[in-house]
Amino acid sequence: MNSYGNTMPKSGSSSSYLPVPLLIERVARLTEKERLFKLSANGRAFTFDPGQFFMAGLPGYGEAPFSIASGSGKAAEADGSFELCIKAVGNLTNAIHRLKKGDTLWVRGPFGRGFDVNGSSPLRGMKGRDILFIAGGIGIVPMRGLIKTILGDRESFGALTLVYGFKDPEGILFAGEMEDWKASGMAALLTVDKPAPGLSPLKGWKGHVGVVTTVIPGLEINPSKTVAVIIGPPVMYRFAIKSLWDKNIARDDIYLSLERRMKCGVGKCGHCQIGGIYACQEGPVFKLSELKDMPDAL
Repeated sequence: MNSYGNTMPKSGSSSSYLPVPLLIERVARLTEKERLFKLSANGRAFTFDPGQFFMAGLPGYGEAPFSIASGSGKAAEADGSFELCIKAVGNLTNAIHRLKKGDTLWVRGPFGRGFDVNGSSPLRGMKGRDILFIAGGIGIVPMRGLIKTILGDRESFGALTLVYGFKDPEGILFAGEMEDWKASGMAALLTVDKPAPGLSPLKGWKGHVGVVTTVIPGLEINPSKTVAVIIGPPVMYRFAIKSLWDKNIARDDIYLSLERRMKCGVGKCGHCQIGGIYACQEGPVFKLSELKDMPDAL
């Protein structure tokens, strides 16, 4: 146990070092590179917070960290199943993409510190606040888990706004779900780096064009009521933070999920070390105020 979270998983195997086999219930193709895998809990009582991650792998290919794309709390699946969005970028992920419904994926976890929706951890709680979600690219995957968790308890939160940027229309993830999110009372502002009409269902893109941070200045935000959450590529963070400071959002009210090269998930290998902390244990979710003395974090 450290000051932020437990090094042992909340569920699954009795050891954080031993993977457990989970049945693949469904595989959904999101884009050419991304697949969404629904994994059966196989009788295990998996519990997690949005923003945590699992280590998942296959014999002979190794394992890698993957953010949880499912909601928790009231939004959790009744049978304990959960979803991982996996992008094909190497030998392991390409091998996972070849798996089908009924096949097995091995997982350890969940690990790390997620988003504090209820206010029970050292992170400040979100309930009763307006929430500004800022996602870039694949960062929408862990953001989805947080959004689903909050929408599952919608009456406990104020105004909800999503700003989501992606490279081109063909790269958008969860486009269909965003319509449901809007129907639940969340504003969604999408922007592309470069319009690319053609193969995308958003053919002939007529929305906003520009990086995520070009959208933030035009938002109406009450800084005393707002919590901002940023998840995306590292290059996005500094510019997004600057835009939020221009809106007078306090450091304590800015949450970030830091992607690092998680390797073991239990703070032993050092791959995810930032200064004197391990992102797989103390994070990956941080308040900006916690990072003020760690210049290498961003």
